[in-house]
Amino acid sequence: MSTMLCIRLSPEITRALESVAAATERPKSFLVRKALEAYLDECADYQIALDRLRDKNDPVVSSQEFWRDLAD
Repeated sequence: MSTMLCIRLSPEITRALESVAAATERPKSFLVRKALEAYLDECADYQIALDRLRDKNDPVVSSQEFWRDLAD
């Protein structure tokens, strides 16, 4: 089931969205949905990184260890 969402965009964002929609031959709704999906994925990744950074039981790996382990 999909949900309709009404949003207000600045004229600049509207023009940019219309330009990308025309260039890619995709509907504006498709582009907004994909942008929102990407943003939400980034937020989730950011939260995971913060949680791991704050977890005292999750070891931090130095850059030297990282590159050494990557080479193995």
